Amino acid sequence: MLAFGGPAYLVSVGYMDPGNWASDLAAGSQYEYRLLWVLVMSNAMAVLLQTLSARLGIVTGRDLAQACRDTYPRPVNLILWVLCEIAIVACDLAEVLGAAIAINLLFHIPLLVAVAITALDTLLVLWLQRLGIRYLEAVILGLIAVIAICFGVEIWMAKPDAAGIVAGLVPRIDAKSLYIAIAMLGATVMPHNLYLHSALVQTRQIGRSISEKKTACRYNFLDSVVALNGALFINAAILVLSAAVFFRRHQPAEEIQQAYLLLAPLMGFALASKLFGIALLCSGQSSTLTGTMAGQIVMEGFLNIRIQPWLRRLVTRSLAIIPAAAVIWVMGNSGTFQLLLLSQVVLNLQLPFAIIPLIQFTGDKERMGEFASGWKVRLAGWVTAAIVVGLNVWLAAQQIGSWAASSGRWAPLVWALSLTISFGLLALLVWITLFPYRRVVVPATLGLETQTAEVVPVQRYNRILVTLDHSPLDRLALSHAAALAGSNRARLFLLHVEEGVTSQVFGQDASTAEVEAGRRYLDELVESLGERQIDVETAIRHGGRPSREIARYAREIAPDLIVMGAHGHGGLKDLIFGNTINPVRHAVNIPILVVRQP
Repeated sequence: MLAFGGPAYLVSVGYMDPGNWASDLAAGSQYEYRLLWVLVMSNAMAVLLQTLSARLGIVTGRDLAQACRDTYPRPVNLILWVLCEIAIVACDLAEVLGAAIAINLLFHIPLLVAVAITALDTLLVLWLQRLGIRYLEAVILGLIAVIAICFGVEIWMAKPDAAGIVAGLVPRIDAKSLYIAIAMLGATVMPHNLYLHSALVQTRQIGRSISEKKTACRYNFLDSVVALNGALFINAAILVLSAAVFFRRHQPAEEIQQAYLLLAPLMGFALASKLFGIALLCSGQSSTLTGTMAGQIVMEGFLNIRIQPWLRRLVTRSLAIIPAAAVIWVMGNSGTFQLLLLSQVVLNLQLPFAIIPLIQFTGDKERMGEFASGWKVRLAGWVTAAIVVGLNVWLAAQQIGSWAASSGRWAPLVWALSLTISFGLLALLVWITLFPYRRVVVPATLGLETQTAEVVPVQRYNRILVTLDHSPLDRLALSHAAALAGSNRARLFLLHVEEGVTSQVFGQDASTAEVEAGRRYLDELVESLGERQIDVETAIRHGGRPSREIARYAREIAPDLIVMGAHGHGGLKDLIFGNTINPVRHAVNIPILVVRQP
């Protein structure tokens, strides 16, 4: 259990992020315990979907995003990727607001400044990722434990009504509570967690045999049940606390800050507010860690593109900070609560585009073999998808009508844009649903391209370009180039780029002592290589950017190989002294051999 445990805990933090807090606080303070059943239903859906996600990763060795890329046409994958990125930004928006609110409440830092501070999460995420997956899981588990302890104490202080809690498990909903119910569902069953879980389970040494995969599936199911029920406890604790404290005293929690300030006087314990703030800060930080990983998995899976983790994190966090800062600037602190709820509704609107492919992939016998879902699991999955889609359609119809009613003379435009987008997304969802019935699904090795052992061709080098910079590296570069030239009877092209000011200004007309010394140096090399019966041609170019001159000369002579020496500096030295190799390799489509002093 300890060997396989961990991935579900990383996933579970997405089920207790600040967006959950906003929806649970709103549900409890406005409807008492009546929406508690939504949390229980959402958790049951989450256990089912996360189990399917883990099974997909264990059996096929592909995460959900990769499986989509292997199955659907590229235009569809691009749309799914964009929708998923919007969901990740919406999730990150909730984390930004939650962490900023916690910093504001605990340390009395202005909310706008606190939002800016959350940008430093990028450094924390990158540092923890460098330590390894197990350290990251330990940190996440520690944060979850702090949240659980804080709310355990809070519930003990609040003394909720047990009979009301039991009555809240009976399903009931109306048009007024629909928006908050959907926000709760979107906050609990997060689409990016399905992509994340299918990738995280592959961090374990699962094995390839059927029995080993069965063992992995069984223990990952237990891991999911334990972790997600822990998340259910925390979500239910927030809703119950809100109902017991705010609804009972007719104080609707319209923002998290208000809940923080009212807890102490209403409960009679000064510690209540501090525990609430600490738990909120831990919630924002833990969700940030997993949101970053999900973003990288989604981009790599759908597009097969890898970018630097810090850049990926910076872009996502920037897209989340901008709307958060704008709302705080325009509406003040009161606007953050509505923005949190909106972010969770956006998550739920994207959810069907992850659920339906997951149900199809895990029910496909060609792909999953004997691990394919049985009819009962498939039925439960499709019922889950139907509930999510039905609630989304209901909300969309209600919300579009509300927008149009308040738009005055712009109502026709609102109807046109809203219906176009809505029907476009609905058409895409129908296409994805019907896609498996339109074409033959490829075998279970999907995405793991079959490679046959072919005869490896022998590359022959006829023209080798060697770049020289009058340093000890020249000797090493020439030794490699001469060995290749001798075995292939190739011609060597020796190139030196003069970078002095005179060369930059006068170009080929420059005639300084340094330029003349460079010519003599090349002549000596030609004589030495000629004694080994190697054909050599030399060239001197002038300019301030050696990489540009090297690429230009390479296009003129069309070599089969370029040999370059690397000094080994990077970072600040690259900024000061320049970087030649990277610009050259991006400018030409010729193999490059890079040599360094041992």
